[in-house]
Amino acid sequence: MGNQDRNNRNVAENIKDTAGAAFHSIHKGLEATENAAMNAVDKTAEAIDNVTENDNKRNGR
Repeated sequence: MGNQDRNNRNVAENIKDTAGAAFHSIHKGLEATENAAMNAVDKTAEAIDNVTENDNKRNGR
């Protein structure tokens, strides 16, 4: 194998590794965003439950 072939393969591997690392980083970012969104949904649902429960207690339900 000549030097040019070896260099071409190294470049291709580096591109592949960089793309893989970028994909992994983006995926982790999306997971973090999803977790934050679900936490917000959970907290909102909890707040609604608390308001509804308090309203029911006031109205004798």
